[in-house]
Amino acid sequence: MTAARRTLMLAAMKQALVAKVGSFDNLAIVDTPEPRPGAGEVLVRLRAASLNYRDLLTIVGGYGSHQRHQNLVPLSDGAGEIVEVGSNVTRWKTGDRVVGCFFPQWHDGPPTVARMAQALGGSADGVACEYRVFAEDAILAMPPHLGFVEAACLPCAGLTAWVATNGGAPGASALTQGTGGVSLFALQFARMAGAEVVATSSSDEKLARLRALGATHVINYKTDPDWGQTARAFVADGVDHVVDVGGGETLAQSLRAVRMGGTISVIGVVAGSKYTLNIPMLIMKNARLQAASVGNTVQFKAMNAAIAAHKMHPVIDPRVFPLDELRAALDYLKAGRHIGKVCIEI
Repeated sequence: MTAARRTLMLAAMKQALVAKVGSFDNLAIVDTPEPRPGAGEVLVRLRAASLNYRDLLTIVGGYGSHQRHQNLVPLSDGAGEIVEVGSNVTRWKTGDRVVGCFFPQWHDGPPTVARMAQALGGSADGVACEYRVFAEDAILAMPPHLGFVEAACLPCAGLTAWVATNGGAPGASALTQGTGGVSLFALQFARMAGAEVVATSSSDEKLARLRALGATHVINYKTDPDWGQTARAFVADGVDHVVDVGGGETLAQSLRAVRMGGTISVIGVVAGSKYTLNIPMLIMKNARLQAASVGNTVQFKAMNAAIAAHKMHPVIDPRVFPLDELRAALDYLKAGRHIGKVCIEI
C-alpha cells in the first residue's frame, strides 16, 4: 500500500496520553494524526505492548527530572510490523516484524548519560499507540517463533533479566523473587543455562507455577520470613546469583541467601526503595552488589538469538487487555494478581 493511499485511509490513530503526570486520572485514550517516517526512519504498526512496574511510576512522575511531565505517551515495550519505510532506510522493508529498543540511543558499550538520555515511555514517547515512528537502528527483528504479544515483553523485562543474569549465565545456582515479568524471565534464562533455581512467591498457587517453569526449590516468603536462610540450606553454601526485585525489604534476605563470592543483581524496588545495608556481611561474604537497568542493542540482539535458539516463550498473564482498557491493565498490575507479563493488544 502506498503512503498516499495509507494517508487517506488512516489519517488518525488512537494513542494513550498522560496530559500531565501526577495522577492516573490524567491518562486518556485520544485520537491523533498518524505520524510519517522521515529519512532513516520506519513507521511501525504496533500490535502489542507490555506493562512494567516502571509504568506505574512514570505516570505519577516518579522519575522526577529524568522523565517528561506533560503530554507523555506511556509504555516502553512494544512490537509490531513495519508498514512504511522512509528514505535512505536499507536494513528494513515493509512487513518486517520488529520490536522497539527501550534505550533507542544506547547501541553498544557501557551505560552513559548520553546513551540513556532517551527512554521510551519516560523521557521519550512510548508505544501505547497504534502507529509509531522509529529510527531504523532503534528496532530489532522479533524472534521468529514469537507472536506480537510475546515479543512485546522483551525490551525491558526480558533484557533486564538477561543482563541481571550475566547474559543468561548466572552460574550453577540462582534465586529469583516472585512471579513478575523480570523474575520469570530470570528463572527461564537460568534454567536455559542449566542452573539450579530457588524461587520465592507469596502463594501456593504461584509456587506451583514456578515449579512448572523449572524451579528446583520454592519458598513461600509469607510463611517463611527467613527465606534467605532457607534458600541457603537448599543450595550448599548459598546461591551463586540472586536477582533481587524487591529492593529495600528483600536485600537483607538476599544477602543471607547468596554464597561467599556470589552476586546480587538489584533490578527493582517493588518492596521499598530504602534499605540500611549490612556492610560487614557484604564484606565478609566478598559478595558483589550490582544494579541492572535494561541494556543496550547488542545485548538485546544476543538475548533474542538465545531465545530463538531455545524456542523460549515469555510467560504471559492470561488476562490480556485492549488499548482502550490501559487504565484497567495498570490497576491489575498494581494489584499484583498477575503471573508473568501483563500485556496490551493494540
